[in-house]
Amino acid sequence: MTLTIPATKTARMAGPDFGENRVLPMPDLTYTPEVAAETAHLYDRVKHVVPPVEWPFHAPYVAAINRLKKERDAVILAHNYQTPEIYNCVADVVGDSLQLAKLAARSTARIIVQGGVHFMAETSKLLNPDKMVLIPDLKAGCSLASSITGADIRRLREAYPGVPVVAYVNTSAEVKAEVDICCTSANAVQVVESLGVDRVLFVPDQYLAKYVASKTKVQIISWHGACEVHERFTGEELRRYREADPSIRIIAHPECPPDVIAEADFTGSTAGMIDYATAQKGGKVLLVTECSMADNVAASARDVEFVRPCNLCPHMKRITLPKILDSLLTLQHRVEIPEELAVRARRSVERMINLQN
Repeated sequence: MTLTIPATKTARMAGPDFGENRVLPMPDLTYTPEVAAETAHLYDRVKHVVPPVEWPFHAPYVAAINRLKKERDAVILAHNYQTPEIYNCVADVVGDSLQLAKLAARSTARIIVQGGVHFMAETSKLLNPDKMVLIPDLKAGCSLASSITGADIRRLREAYPGVPVVAYVNTSAEVKAEVDICCTSANAVQVVESLGVDRVLFVPDQYLAKYVASKTKVQIISWHGACEVHERFTGEELRRYREADPSIRIIAHPECPPDVIAEADFTGSTAGMIDYATAQKGGKVLLVTECSMADNVAASARDVEFVRPCNLCPHMKRITLPKILDSLLTLQHRVEIPEELAVRARRSVERMINLQN
């Protein structure tokens, strides 16, 4: 079921007037001395992760996007896995998928541009129903989100009657509408234990499920999904890094297989990984996660040497500066979720949020 769909240029949205028929002309993208001066403070943030030869290409887009945000009354959300020129130079809000949606809800901007994949755009729309939510590329998917459907959840409920279902936030709105509560990698154990039951169904990440099972007495019945980035790491690979330099600190995401987590010095959510890495105050750190996250952390933690095993998310990399600019110019592609579905999906997300408050 596809919920994220492009609108035609003549389509109308219910709710506030976003000026959706006003497609703006392409700005001049010449790298001029004026553009260089306008973006110099932004390049200073990323100069040791973005080579000088690349900046003349990025800078005109950065300048044009930052101007256009004001004209459109828009805010750009960037996930931790976005490239440095997006994350550090045009984003207004950065973080993991749930942080982005929650912080966007506090914004007074009328338009949200999602620098991330489709399930994140859907979550932003769920928590910001009166705002226009745009995703710059409709093909920005997710192996976890595509590994399970609403029909799969209904079949699981038939097979395990009465067992509550917890869904990782890396799922579609269709799946969120069928489950009892959502979770993130940071609060998964808390969410599972909050249900007060002996066993739960946990979807869709099998490795996050195994990690949660190692931290609780609740029986975890897992689905077979996996993140195509994190499942490629191996414990043997990490042992080779440690043999080469015993001082290295290895930080892993719980979406990684168990043999990877067993080799790590720290395992945590993207926010937890960032906090741990920046607290090292020097030394060498290996972030076992999507490659761009190391670039983004390195931009601020300049005294830490980051080793990058560099597994890239092909879906995250579909979001680029040119596509963000085009999205703002044309107000494409719009995220719409049928109201009946949105009400049920929003309930499972808000139940998690209320648990944390």
